[in-house]
Amino acid sequence: MAIHTVLVCETQVPFVTGGAESLVRSLVDQLRARGYETDLVSLPFKWYPKEEILAHAAAWRLLDLSSSNGRPIDLLIGTKFPSYFARHPRKVAWLIHQHRAAYELCGTEYSDFEHVELDVGLRQQLVGLDRQMLEECRRRFTISETTSQRLERFNGVHADPLYHPPRLAGRLRAGPYGNYVLSVGRLESIKRVDLLLKAMPDVDPSLRLLVVGEGTQREHFEAVAEECGLNGRVEFVGRVGDETLLELYAGALAVAFVPYDEDYGLVTLEAFLARKPVVTASDSGGTLEFVEDGVSGVVCAPEADAVADALNRLVADRGLAASLGEAGYERARHITWDTVIEKLVGA
Repeated sequence: MAIHTVLVCETQVPFVTGGAESLVRSLVDQLRARGYETDLVSLPFKWYPKEEILAHAAAWRLLDLSSSNGRPIDLLIGTKFPSYFARHPRKVAWLIHQHRAAYELCGTEYSDFEHVELDVGLRQQLVGLDRQMLEECRRRFTISETTSQRLERFNGVHADPLYHPPRLAGRLRAGPYGNYVLSVGRLESIKRVDLLLKAMPDVDPSLRLLVVGEGTQREHFEAVAEECGLNGRVEFVGRVGDETLLELYAGALAVAFVPYDEDYGLVTLEAFLARKPVVTASDSGGTLEFVEDGVSGVVCAPEADAVADALNRLVADRGLAASLGEAGYERARHITWDTVIEKLVGA
């Protein structure tokens, strides 16, 4: 059957924009650019109180998206939980992630799920429902090997990783290896910007930290910066436009990205395409699929002194920073949308 019409489904928390939202919109644009008539279906998501999670999953399950206005829809692509619950005879999953708080984050400081009866019961329901809905799909892909491993571990479901380039892939450019390290991403606890801030007092004083992004933890991170005595050495830039972000990547010495168990880490690929090395942590998840210690960046323990040592290595040797950045560029430049679209539509 030839594919002409495609629906891409996303879950979005209102007023929150991050890598997942950017990815879904890029997918829609790339499908349209290749001649597929494509539209986006988006429903809001609320995860608190926990009872709301199943209600939002049920909302997706109620949707029959097999046709629109009397016209068949040829293909549905589900992404983040619970968008793949929608009903369609030709459904493909390209999983960004499940409801992580009920999975690998359960029992950590990044989850509101605990080992109590109510939470255990809800968690079991979610795991079972995810398995059922994902097994309905004709094919299953994920955005990274990290996400595939989680799916296999918790649900016993196989999915192939399918890497995609960042939205700014064609516009990122190299520049001088300057006097600042760049942090890009949502300012949330799981991104661990505070780990960078606590490292900075032990970093060569010639290096500054620029923090790009917004989030619920901005005030907390600003307080940490003040506690660490970083006045003048750290700047919270906030949300910036594309041109400013391209300039910031181009002029950075390196990019520091040390989240906890990241799904993929578009920041890593953006840094590489600007020929910048990446400093990441040994428990940062998807970043480790691209950052090779001593080859394209530095992988260190998730501790402030280890991050400081990694940054000091690059400050002391800009030639090393340049060679690591070049290796990263070679790794990232081969990741294209052509492969993604071919796999998703061919499925």
